Amino acid sequence: MLNKIATIFFSLVLLFSACTKLNENLGNNFTNAQTSTGLGSAGTGLILQGAYVDLGTPFTGQDRLFSLEENSTDESLVPTRGGDWDDNGVWRVVHNHTWTADHDQLLQTFNLLNKLNFDATNVLGFNPSAGQAAQARFLRAVSLYYLLDLYGQFPFRNPGDNLLNAPKVYSGDSAVDFIVSELTTILPDLQDSAVTMSVADRDDARVLLMKCYLNRGAFNNRTNPTFADADMQQVITLGNTIINSGHYSYMKNYFDNFSASNSNSTEGIFAYPNTSGVSTNNSGVDAEWMKTFHYNEYDAQAPNAGWNGFSTISDFYKSFSVSSEIQFNANDTLIDTRLGGRKYAAVTPYSGIKPGFLVGQQYDQFGNALQDRKGNPLSFTPAIADNMIETGSNLEVTGIRIDKYPPDFSDKPIATGPKDKNSGKFYSSNSGNWEMIFRYPDVVLMVAEAKLRAAAPDAGGALALVNALRTARGNSTLTSLTLVDKSNADDPNTLLAERGRELWCEKVRRTDLIRFGVFNVLWQYKPSDDAKYLVYPVPNQSLSVNPNLKQNPGY
Repeated sequence: MLNKIATIFFSLVLLFSACTKLNENLGNNFTNAQTSTGLGSAGTGLILQGAYVDLGTPFTGQDRLFSLEENSTDESLVPTRGGDWDDNGVWRVVHNHTWTADHDQLLQTFNLLNKLNFDATNVLGFNPSAGQAAQARFLRAVSLYYLLDLYGQFPFRNPGDNLLNAPKVYSGDSAVDFIVSELTTILPDLQDSAVTMSVADRDDARVLLMKCYLNRGAFNNRTNPTFADADMQQVITLGNTIINSGHYSYMKNYFDNFSASNSNSTEGIFAYPNTSGVSTNNSGVDAEWMKTFHYNEYDAQAPNAGWNGFSTISDFYKSFSVSSEIQFNANDTLIDTRLGGRKYAAVTPYSGIKPGFLVGQQYDQFGNALQDRKGNPLSFTPAIADNMIETGSNLEVTGIRIDKYPPDFSDKPIATGPKDKNSGKFYSSNSGNWEMIFRYPDVVLMVAEAKLRAAAPDAGGALALVNALRTARGNSTLTSLTLVDKSNADDPNTLLAERGRELWCEKVRRTDLIRFGVFNVLWQYKPSDDAKYLVYPVPNQSLSVNPNLKQNPGY
């Protein structure tokens, strides 16, 4: 019977989910009710699981949400290194804000988010239980939130709508209201606390509601965001419900939240699951570190294992220091533990890698200084070519590298493949790190921000929350706290900087910079900007298949 259900499920995936554009043209003769009767509750659960699987690619891939939310900011950039990472300049134009509506990453991200939108909606047409329907509507709300954030609008269908008709499109305040209404409606039908952070629960819905209320003013007016007190009070109330629940606490080691055993993170609220050595539905989370490591750096997969690309700018790196001077070497980890650069038991003995920001000379697991492929010292330097095009002998070593997710060296041995020099074992690339989507410190920092933005600001309450987080990370406390320095996005003495220090490379930076009013401020390797880049263009290909979508101004 299980095999029959699986067969039906995968047939339905092909039938209902294969198309990632909005010009679905389905020609079957079965109604949803007829198919639902054949599937039963277990079959509906399989369809729901298919919607969960849709989270994998946009959230873990280096060229989807990560690129649009991080490479467009001061946190990340991808220099061209000789023949590597050029791709006709697609990475550089994201960082220096010169993209167009034909950019492939914009199209692929739009399509993948809409696939989640469509597949989650599809669940609702198969007589789901109240709990299944609530989970599906939450997953749909996730897709709608990111579509609104990135493109300023989202298409929407009800279950059973004629797929030959273009879907309705929401934008502006009506879009925020719709997502808020959805999340508020499903709260009672979601489980109270998750058995696993990979299954939607009430706290997941609360976090997404907080993001909607906090960003409403920015979504409605990105050039001059406003913050209604009623919205800020909602953020505080929802956040305090999570904080006071007792379900979450700060991890002793910051990087344990992203390790191969992070399914046990006490900070994780919502995440995409992976299993070491298991390929089924594995999301390719290893891109989180492969995109940044040098070719000779990841011994378990060497040679040519890392992709030697993603870096950060020196000004963002320096924002981790509120008093001491940044030295761009191993001593910096004493300033803020979230910079990394410390031995990590599950990684360093196997590779020499110390997760976090990789700067200066790199070493293998035996303490030997590594070299690049030209025989030069593998010593990462802060400087990157002004045009982000590296040439000559230094093209493999420029840029401080960003490794938030410690590599998984617990992978089950396989019969063939690269052998680790230290353990003598072979490894596969199916890593067990869960991809964090919502994390507890973001909740705390959103509450702190709402307290500062409230009609009657609570600066003391905001400072206490931030200092409790800093203390948990082993850092010094602050004596005062302001929201932002409008002339300098990387001023370390602001709440924006604290969000950067805690949430770096967690796909929130672009949204933060827009909300704090500094997305168009110039930074390294972005010599000019324009207000039109506050929202991405709707991909031209998508416009051509849905006349209800409207191109954003300036594109």
